[in-house]
Amino acid sequence: MSIESEKDNDWGKSAAAVVIKDGKVLLVRHTYGAGKGMLIIPGGYIRSGELPDAACEREVLEETGVTVKAEKLIGVRFSDKDWYSVFTAEYISGEARSDNAENSEAVWVDANEAVSADDVPDLTKVMITRALKETGFVRTDFVSRNKDRIQKLYTV
Repeated sequence: MSIESEKDNDWGKSAAAVVIKDGKVLLVRHTYGAGKGMLIIPGGYIRSGELPDAACEREVLEETGVTVKAEKLIGVRFSDKDWYSVFTAEYISGEARSDNAENSEAVWVDANEAVSADDVPDLTKVMITRALKETGFVRTDFVSRNKDRIQKLYTV
């Protein structure tokens, strides 16, 4: 991530994705913070003016080289400091590779093995489990009252 784009981040909002392809989940080995050394789902901070689904797609591409399309909203964590949204995302293209900055590797791991692995934190395990159930909120577009633009709403 460039210094210029870091200035545009909303440090209180982040988005991530659970990408499952052929029974394997895309994970990155984090290089800093509380998750250092752990395999986590890719994600990051939302830029000013960016919507969470777009941020999740951008972050997966930046961190792993994999292009995805956000699908269902499967989790939102709220705390007194921030909020974090997690989507399932459809694999579109690309080969998993590390960004050599925020992660030291990007790998496809058997999804069922990931939920019991010692180097996968609980939050990632919960999100993988939810994604495997194939449930969540789906995007439902609608036109706003003054018909000036399409709004995004996630519904059950």
